[in-house]
Amino acid sequence: MISLLLACAITLTPPATTKSPVTDTYHGVTVTDDYRWLEDWSAPAVKEWSNAQNAHARSVLDALPAVDKVREQVTKIMSAQSISYSALHQAGATLFAIKRQPPKQQSMLVTLASANDLSSEKILLDPNTLDPKGLTSIDWFVPSFDGTLVAVSLSSGGSESGDVHVYNVATGKDTGEVVPRVNGGTAGGSLAWDKDGTGFFYTRYPRAGERPEADMDFYTQVYFHKLGTPTKDDVYELGRENPKAYLKIKPEHPKEWSLGRKSGFELTRIAEIMLASDDDTGRVLCTVQHGDGGTFAIYLRDTNEIWRHIADYDDKVVQAAFGPGNTLFLISRQDAPRGKILSLELEGPALVEGVKAAKVFVPEGKDAIVSDFTDPSVLLCSPHALFVTYQLGGPNEIRVFDHYGHPAAAPAQLPIGDAGGMCVAGLKVLFNDTSYVHPQAWFEFDPGTGKTAETALKVSAPVDFDDCEVVREFATSKDGTKVPVNILRKKGIALDGSHPCLVTAYGGYGVNITPSFRSTLRVYLDEGFVWAQANIRGGAEYGEEWHRQGALLNKQNVFDDFYAACKFMVDSKHTSPAKLAIEGGSNGGLLMGAALTQHPDAFRAVVSHVGIYDMLRVELSSNGAFNIPEFGTVKDEAQFKALYAYSPYHHVKDGVKYPSVIFLTGANDPRVDPMQSRKMTARLQAAGADVLLRTSANSGHGGGTALSERIEQQVDVVSWLFDRLGVSKK
Repeated sequence: MISLLLACAITLTPPATTKSPVTDTYHGVTVTDDYRWLEDWSAPAVKEWSNAQNAHARSVLDALPAVDKVREQVTKIMSAQSISYSALHQAGATLFAIKRQPPKQQSMLVTLASANDLSSEKILLDPNTLDPKGLTSIDWFVPSFDGTLVAVSLSSGGSESGDVHVYNVATGKDTGEVVPRVNGGTAGGSLAWDKDGTGFFYTRYPRAGERPEADMDFYTQVYFHKLGTPTKDDVYELGRENPKAYLKIKPEHPKEWSLGRKSGFELTRIAEIMLASDDDTGRVLCTVQHGDGGTFAIYLRDTNEIWRHIADYDDKVVQAAFGPGNTLFLISRQDAPRGKILSLELEGPALVEGVKAAKVFVPEGKDAIVSDFTDPSVLLCSPHALFVTYQLGGPNEIRVFDHYGHPAAAPAQLPIGDAGGMCVAGLKVLFNDTSYVHPQAWFEFDPGTGKTAETALKVSAPVDFDDCEVVREFATSKDGTKVPVNILRKKGIALDGSHPCLVTAYGGYGVNITPSFRSTLRVYLDEGFVWAQANIRGGAEYGEEWHRQGALLNKQNVFDDFYAACKFMVDSKHTSPAKLAIEGGSNGGLLMGAALTQHPDAFRAVVSHVGIYDMLRVELSSNGAFNIPEFGTVKDEAQFKALYAYSPYHHVKDGVKYPSVIFLTGANDPRVDPMQSRKMTARLQAAGADVLLRTSANSGHGGGTALSERIEQQVDVVSWLFDRLGVSKK
């Protein structure tokens, strides 16, 4: 029998939500939470409420006037045979790549002889065959150095909880080697082969019985797995009160060195670890981030199989990469917020002193050096040169230096583009490049000749933007800061304030928002939309200072920057508040919540994906501790005051006319607890706002979402925006 709650939901009236006040006191401030009960997903009443909200959302979304036409166009675009390749990696004579091939639900792992020989392509692993439901996805892969084996992390339903399987590249067969719990939702996971391909170092999460349930997604450590042996026999390497070795002079022989030890990398609950190894020497790099806060410690397993401490968190080294011979390259922000590159010789006393013995290889410049410890290609050494990715306030650019640190010829690149994803292929370097109006393509650069050539690995997009242009403007934020605004619009449009407009941004964790080609934007542009993306503080588009100006006690700058960008779109006559919509996800979902509560009259509609809204409770979620270095903690009085001052959930006011809002979340989200969307929905509905909550049962934070679900999400968002902005689909 259908419940009364569900029956109410399938009308145009949202289901009523019970208030059950809970009172907390923080540093003398009393805070009442009416919807604490919605946090408990194990409670039947919460699931019934969520189902009722979904039913209500469907009763609205399925009846939208443009939904059939939108579904036809969106499905045609997203299901088109628009093949794309990513994550290129050369190992031995084999080129590995992730291939996306709609209408397949999930991407595949393929091999090629080269980037110009599509006839050589072989499917090595197809998750669509492993799981016909389309819920299993590849998190990442790492080939052995000779390319004969490949380790692949596989997870299901968007959970990002990945077990590693090892495949024989020649046969495509699973070897039966399975290492559980290597990848996780927030802390991620990593793996690095030994130089002989007989085993690998990997990140290991706690196993059943080792820690309390609340700690099972924390306390990652480094272990070594020998192929052909049980995982219970894997060897611990790093993570719990590790010894770190240092060298000291033997007093009886001043020119000789002996090994000594002292305590080092202690077990950290919120450690996020990335591993890399060197095929020539067998050395292993371990980069440890403290939560999501952007501070790193670097460890090196040397040729004597001893772990050495290269840099600590306060040394401000943010990335490391192996160079030629015994050289280690380091990106440092010590006295250089835009970054500089150091070189460190891995022998003698340098192994004792670590970064203190490093020398400046490339000094800080006017543009910021990109660091992304999950993407080693941003700092890449080839046989000829060092390739470095720079940020220009949004666009990425590859620059090249010889092995003496002198500038060298760089590859040709797109204007206002995103160049990156580099990998060494023999004496050449492969990289991808894209922009707002150019689909992604892979290019081959020869440092010896300085020539750049497009390869066969390029996207054949189902749409083009030949009738569009990109203009890059600057808005002025509340404190006078100039904020880049990248505007995609049809050529020759009249700036008369009449156009529907969608603005997006992110602003957090030092994440750079770079140009990208989005085929589905054609659906908006065909109906006269203007689309804009702002590079607000909280990212690192202008270096670490830009990030820190939008973190912790400075988070309000992020919201001020975004409002300034939206106001610029109105003041420049691209749109008007009645035609203006905003969209963001995750940390960008927090941005949406802050924007609609701080400036409710500035927008007509808000689309918020997997967002954070109750800033006083976020650190208590299963992975919440990882966010403390970025947002702060309620345990600190100053940080509590900052969090409470902008927390969207706590600033919804009765009697205020809010814009229409649609919240989208995934039941399996390992990064942002879906309770955030549930509570924010309940509070806004209680205030009388027009709010929908759409919860997907088979997705998480976005990674690994099946194509069919991505299509349906896009159909719902576009149809809903058209309706709320008064756009009639042609």
